Amino acid sequence: MSNLDTGPQTLMRRPSRSAATTTFSMEVFDNEVVPSSLASISPILRVANEIESERPRVAYLCRFYAFEKAHRLDQTSSGRGVRQFKTLLLQRLERDNATSLASRVKKTDAREIQAYYQQYYEHYVRTLDQRDQADRAQLSKAYQTAGVLFEVLCAVNKTEKVEEVAPEIIAAARDVQAKTEIYTPYNILPLDSAGTSLPIMQFEEIKAAVSALWNTRGLNWPSSFEQQRQRGGDLDMLDWLRAMFGFQKDSVRNQREHLILLLANSHIRLHPKPEPFNKLDDRAVDSVMKDLFKNYKTWCKFLGRKHSLRLPQGQPEIQQRKLLYMGLYLLIWGEAANVRFMPECLCYIFHNMAYELHGLLAGNVSIVTGENIKPSYGGDDEAFLRKVITPLYRVIEKEAKKSRNGKAPHSAWCNYDDLNEYFWSHDCFSLGWPMRDDGDFFKSTSDLAQVMFIIAWDGISLTDIFQKDVLYSLSSIFITASILRLLQSILDLILNFPGHHRWEFTYLLRNILKVIVSLVWVIILPLFYVHSFKGAPQGVKDFLSFFNQIKGIPPFYMLAVALYMLPNLLAAALFLFPMLRRWIENSDWHIVRLFLWWSQPRIYVGRGMHDSQFALLKYTIFWVLLLASKFLFSYFVQIKPLVKPTKDIMRIQHVDYAWHEFFPNAQDHYGALVALWAPVLLVYFMDTQIWYAIFSTLYGGIIGAFDRLGEIRTLGMLRSRFQSLPGAFNTCLVPSDKQKEKFSLSKQFSEMDLLLVPYSLGPSLKIIQWPPFLLASKIPVALDMATQFRGRDSDLWRRICADEYMKCAVIECYESFKHVLHDLVIGETEKRIISTIIKEVESNMSKNTLITNFRMGFLPSLCKKFVELVEILKDADPSKRGTVVVLLQDMLEVVTDMMVNEISELAELNQSSKDTGQQVFAGTEAKPAIVFPPVITAQWEEQIRRLYLLLTVKESAIEVPTNSEVRRRIAFFTNSLFMDMPRAPRVRKMLSFSVLTPYYSEETVYSKNDIEVENEDGVSIIYYLQKIFPDEWNNFMERLDCKKDSEIWEKEENILQLRHWASLRGQTLCRTVRGMMYYRRALKLQAFLDMASEKEILNGYKAITIPSEEDKKSQRSLYANLEAMADMKFTYVATCQNYGNQKRSGDRRATDILNLMVNNPSLRVAYIDEVEEREGGKVQKVYYSVLIKAVDNLDQEIYRIKLPGPAKLGEGKPENQNHAIIFTRGEALQAIDMNQDNYLEEALKMRNLLEEFSEDHGVRPPTILGVREHIFTGSVSSLAWFMSNQETSFVTIGQRVLARPLKVRFHYGHPDVFDRIFHFTRGGISKASRGINLSEDIFAGFNSILRRGNVTHHEYIQVGKGRDVGLNQISLFEAKVACGNGEQTISRDIYRLGHRFDFFPHAIVLFYNRWILYQLNAILCCSQLVVITVYAFLYGKLYLSVSGLEAAIVKFARRKGDNALKAAMASQSLVQIGLLMTLPMVMEIGLERGFRTALGDIIIMQLQLAPVFFTFSLGTKLHYFGRTLLHGGAKYRATGRGFVVRHEKFAENYRMYSRSHFVKGLELAILLICYRLYGTAAPDSIGYGLLSWSMWFLVCSWLFSPFLFNPSGFEWQKIVEDWDDWAKWISSRGGIGVPSNKSWESWWDEEQEHLQHTGAWGRIWEVILVLRFFVYQYGVVYHLHVARGDKSITVYGLSWLVVVAVMVILKIVSMGRKTFSADFQLMFRLLKLFVFIGTVVILVLMFALLSLTVGDIFASLLAFLPTGWALVQIAQVCRPLMKGIGMWGSVKALSRGFEYVMGVVIFAPVAILAWFPFVSEFQTRLLYNQAFSRGLQIQRILAGGKKNK
Repeated sequence: MSNLDTGPQTLMRRPSRSAATTTFSMEVFDNEVVPSSLASISPILRVANEIESERPRVAYLCRFYAFEKAHRLDQTSSGRGVRQFKTLLLQRLERDNATSLASRVKKTDAREIQAYYQQYYEHYVRTLDQRDQADRAQLSKAYQTAGVLFEVLCAVNKTEKVEEVAPEIIAAARDVQAKTEIYTPYNILPLDSAGTSLPIMQFEEIKAAVSALWNTRGLNWPSSFEQQRQRGGDLDMLDWLRAMFGFQKDSVRNQREHLILLLANSHIRLHPKPEPFNKLDDRAVDSVMKDLFKNYKTWCKFLGRKHSLRLPQGQPEIQQRKLLYMGLYLLIWGEAANVRFMPECLCYIFHNMAYELHGLLAGNVSIVTGENIKPSYGGDDEAFLRKVITPLYRVIEKEAKKSRNGKAPHSAWCNYDDLNEYFWSHDCFSLGWPMRDDGDFFKSTSDLAQVMFIIAWDGISLTDIFQKDVLYSLSSIFITASILRLLQSILDLILNFPGHHRWEFTYLLRNILKVIVSLVWVIILPLFYVHSFKGAPQGVKDFLSFFNQIKGIPPFYMLAVALYMLPNLLAAALFLFPMLRRWIENSDWHIVRLFLWWSQPRIYVGRGMHDSQFALLKYTIFWVLLLASKFLFSYFVQIKPLVKPTKDIMRIQHVDYAWHEFFPNAQDHYGALVALWAPVLLVYFMDTQIWYAIFSTLYGGIIGAFDRLGEIRTLGMLRSRFQSLPGAFNTCLVPSDKQKEKFSLSKQFSEMDLLLVPYSLGPSLKIIQWPPFLLASKIPVALDMATQFRGRDSDLWRRICADEYMKCAVIECYESFKHVLHDLVIGETEKRIISTIIKEVESNMSKNTLITNFRMGFLPSLCKKFVELVEILKDADPSKRGTVVVLLQDMLEVVTDMMVNEISELAELNQSSKDTGQQVFAGTEAKPAIVFPPVITAQWEEQIRRLYLLLTVKESAIEVPTNSEVRRRIAFFTNSLFMDMPRAPRVRKMLSFSVLTPYYSEETVYSKNDIEVENEDGVSIIYYLQKIFPDEWNNFMERLDCKKDSEIWEKEENILQLRHWASLRGQTLCRTVRGMMYYRRALKLQAFLDMASEKEILNGYKAITIPSEEDKKSQRSLYANLEAMADMKFTYVATCQNYGNQKRSGDRRATDILNLMVNNPSLRVAYIDEVEEREGGKVQKVYYSVLIKAVDNLDQEIYRIKLPGPAKLGEGKPENQNHAIIFTRGEALQAIDMNQDNYLEEALKMRNLLEEFSEDHGVRPPTILGVREHIFTGSVSSLAWFMSNQETSFVTIGQRVLARPLKVRFHYGHPDVFDRIFHFTRGGISKASRGINLSEDIFAGFNSILRRGNVTHHEYIQVGKGRDVGLNQISLFEAKVACGNGEQTISRDIYRLGHRFDFFPHAIVLFYNRWILYQLNAILCCSQLVVITVYAFLYGKLYLSVSGLEAAIVKFARRKGDNALKAAMASQSLVQIGLLMTLPMVMEIGLERGFRTALGDIIIMQLQLAPVFFTFSLGTKLHYFGRTLLHGGAKYRATGRGFVVRHEKFAENYRMYSRSHFVKGLELAILLICYRLYGTAAPDSIGYGLLSWSMWFLVCSWLFSPFLFNPSGFEWQKIVEDWDDWAKWISSRGGIGVPSNKSWESWWDEEQEHLQHTGAWGRIWEVILVLRFFVYQYGVVYHLHVARGDKSITVYGLSWLVVVAVMVILKIVSMGRKTFSADFQLMFRLLKLFVFIGTVVILVLMFALLSLTVGDIFASLLAFLPTGWALVQIAQVCRPLMKGIGMWGSVKALSRGFEYVMGVVIFAPVAILAWFPFVSEFQTRLLYNQAFSRGLQIQRILAGGKKNK
């Protein structure tokens, strides 16, 4: 190959400007960094890397061929990154050419590669193939490598014009090609002919399912497949479906494995056992088919269509037909891509394709053509994707673009649900089949409060309610109810109107009729109430005569009320009989449909959701008690005390108003009444949340106690119940048919030896061997007792037996003592001596004469010698043989001295040894007396180690283990064994399940740089972790055998271990994968107990966990069978959607993910591969769902399924889950986030949890199993601890009450386990529409309930969960949740649940949220109401005080001595409900950890300012929830999830919290100041403080929490740097491309983004809400001295002159800056001087002439600053108008001024506090634990020293 040196250069091209600019790292180049358009050359480069060291020249030739192939694929280098790739590869070839040529063995390149190919084939491929136990993975890789080498060989021969190739090479190549087709990559089941010998394929249930799919009798194959079938003979039913309908090959492979596993797992669980077992039972097929087609059949019934599941008459063909239907559905679902979110659309597709399938099998003839029916879309490759799915996808994509990334109104575009609901109507069948392109689908598209008020107003006692006049007054509630019903009807029509273009006529008619009927009742009821109708016809009077006796209420009114209440009475009757209501809602009778049409529209979901009678009774009692308590409290505490003050206010005649009153002569003072009553009414609406907190706390605590939560919460409690633990373990975790054997588990912790349960029982021990931590110090104590005891043997033994563990320790040590001597001593004489002594001892024990005949004082000496002996045996050092002999002799001497009476036999033996001159135990080389070192076995090592512990541990192990996390895990696991859980089945009969973890680009494993880089304080992640987890760090150092921290960095292996140690304590994918793979470990252990023989069990599980190479390769070993069983029952898929791009760009995360797969061979990774493919001379992007696994330290592709387009059309996470769900397996699915963890002991209980699907949980079987979480980030910081406690109470007691008794638990989050088949046939495990489904997971719960599912909650198993740990992280997360909650509020799911549940679930279902129960009343949530109550209270006080009404009322009260009125005016608003909201938290902590601990934790939380944090969080939820309701635009906010040890700058905090907290906090502060200045109800400071303290607390929390909870927030140096940074930021001008963190103007524009996308109503409401700021100016100006008591409207008008003057001055300065500042600087300065002088002159004149005071100036600020802010806000709403009239620059300047003032006001107190050093130290101690706080102070000193240097 002489031209090879110059060959590559001829292929070079000049770089084009259009070439992509992807940068590649040379370090990872050869691995996988290949542009997507050149993906086919990756295998060639892989082979080159593998053979590089062995044959460099062949590797060079492979790379050269890869270069040539890349050039052929993209000659113009137009693909993304192709030019750079070619350049790098060319440089590599130029660099390697000379060196590889020098190492060439043969004369030419052709001979070189031919020789290597023959060598590789003969010496590697054939050798592997001929082994008895061939490694399939290695074989597969070898054949693929040989195939690549032959391809390169052919290219080299062509280049060198070698025409003949040796026949043996051709033969080898043919063999390789044939075998390569056989050894295809597989996921779980190797379904090719080479995989039949693997253990998983030997399971009878797998064989049965596979053979059933191979039954292709009677199926007519197309000619193209017929040839392949005759040649291979291994095509099955799914291949036939592919041939008929055009499914993708890899999709068929994927669903084949899926269907086989479903059938096999169903088959194995059948009872009675099927016969023969290797034939698929019809019951298994029917079971899977029932679950798979339940939704489809329901859909057909709903639309009145006959389903297409038509079965043949012949019995043998029925099973085949069923399997074909199931295979067809799964293939449709597997390729449906985004259409999977539309389950009824899939039903429509299946309905038509199944009909075609039936026609194909039945041989139906087309009426039109007269030929046999054929599939409408043909069987071409990818026909189904191109012709069915892609058109539907294009519709979804088109609508998604209309959403403008979630910013468009929901009514402007159709989301997934809108499109899916098209298939809920008969119109969908107008699409036809094949679907018509012009089809429609493809075209663009409270009364009780009134009762209490009446009773309180009239002063009626509760016993007088049934009096005539009282009943007459109370009956007016029906009029109020009719008005509210009219309001509801109108709101229904208005709020649903934006979607009117999708309404059916009947739906529109129903809404209009409801409004008309409601209006009629609003007219009729008041008329009948007021008039007695004396002129009515006599007949009617006679008919209604009996009404005359009803307490004087007009009879026509009573009749009208009866008619009005008739529907309500009917609903109440149906409420009492849920079974009847379920039947009615599911009925197809037309008369029933007519009645239902009036009450609710008939839709596919939301029918028959009601629970059983017993469940109804339970939650009804709960709500009746709760509401009764609420109404009684409201009446006696809120309403009744205000009635008399209200009447007194209305009696006040003359009021001297302090401002211009427009209606000075108005009666009753309604303004004052509104101010007085508004906060009370808001609290009335809000306090249901308080009562719910109280009742849920009590009920949840009672349920938890009955569930036995917290019975074992300390190690002391564990010790007291340890004896019953093995029985509980066997009952829960060991299948009933294995009960004859007792199993125990060993678990290792830091104090490993003390916690190890004996691995295997010694054959001679007849006692229970407890773990050493229970027996610690028992032997030394027993030894002291025996030494000092004076009395009878029986008394001593009785004292020992009083402690069961001491008794067991004594017996075990004695038996072990005998066992050690028996194994150690082999000399005949020595054996007789020991036997004699033991016989004597046991004889005396049996006679109770041991103390009499043995001197017990020698026991310590004997024990000391024995301990020394055991210590030597533990080390087994051969050089200490002599020491062992001496110790045995010493022990014999001590025993001899102990004996009171000499034993003749023993004396004779001693004498004989003396006579022979041979010392006892010494022996000779020919005839040794002892075996030393002894024969070491695992059992011997364990026994010696355990014996040594029992003898030497003298202190109590009461504190073992010391690690708090270990204690928690042990306590929870042991406690859970005593809770009620289903019995675990054998592993083979358990439900199979999958775990799915979505991942984008979060941390996988921390890099070395990540953990060692220091922040500005000198704090690194590793330092942080050392201080947070000190004991775990010490254990880690001990494992690495490092004494100093610096030693770790000396070895690469140690650094890798350190990276993993840190990663396993963060929120990384590494931690999640480690945790979830515990499921597999647990299943293998449990399968071992099921499958192992008695001998294998005695040998122990350790022998299996570390298999020999022979066991690994053997297909019949127990190890191989355990692996196969785990594969069959558990699948873990991490859906790393961006892995392909990360791999090509050389991202470290791709390498980390690959390492995870290598370390966890059963882990599968699914990703979306974006490939550039050339089609018709045009490059286009093609998308694939790809599943990979690790083989030989590289990733191997298993399936590649083409997608119709980009997968992400909606929200990212649910789309990511959706693309990968097709690769999951099993009947259950657990969706786990990548910030979660799991524990081995919890994984042991997964079998029990899955059995809940078969348990009785009411009318409907469970579809989601709720699981509790443990928040493992609680120890990171104080904020993390607060969040941990809050979240823990929510996922435990909160979920417990929602599930029982309320029956409204949905899917709140990630650890829940889904009924996989139920959900993937009904839209998936989440919803993905942009914006509306921002909180995607909760909609899975909504969907499940609406589709007649059932959600339960189980607390005997838990999963770890990480939470955000810094304030900004937490705020971002809560902002996301609040936005999502706002979207939920307006979602169809909530609307339908609220309308279709009965009353009591309806009362809570609308309020459900993933954080707390947002108690909505109308639209607003409880968080909103808390703050709105504060606003109502303060604005009411502002109105009363500045208007003069309050002064008049207080004066009236003092004159009359009206204490009730004075108390009403001085009462504070009930807004601090935080204490009551902590009740569930206190109850749960008390239940699980003890109430003393709970009390201590609550006190510590108060000291660490937890109320400040929770109050601050309230503001976050309020702001984002309200903004989402008004303007929409909810979006995902990434939080980071990292360790927060860095200081956030003031500018960053200002940007994040300015609008959500600072503006509102300053507004409330101004309100409170105004009330202090002008209020009269609280004249002194004490009264004002009592009145306003809670609101000042709210203000301070909102203004200063970001600095209080900011690391180093009060350090002076940081304060100075923060101020400089903020001043620079706020003065920076914006522009295109300038980010918001660099310029105030850019940030200011971003903050108004929601106003640019909101609708007209959003703008109107924004303006209405802003109008409140004008109240300040109107109220305050009349109190200025300059007003001189004038109360005319002129004063207010003149005050606007001030506003106008300020605006003019600002405009003059602004225009002057633009006009003069650049070229006429002096002129600009003079202008500013004149303005300043003019302002001063005006102020001096006002001081001199108008009595202006300094106080007036400050009061004017309170008046005019809110007005200015209101004008700015209105201008922002009217931005286009402001820009049109040229005022936008002035608005921006005014806004900047306000922002600057606001920043200074907030920053000043922080800066003042930073002057005092102790404040910074206190803050750090507040945020972190003591060790880290102390360390941080030192680090700051060191960091300061570094800076000074």
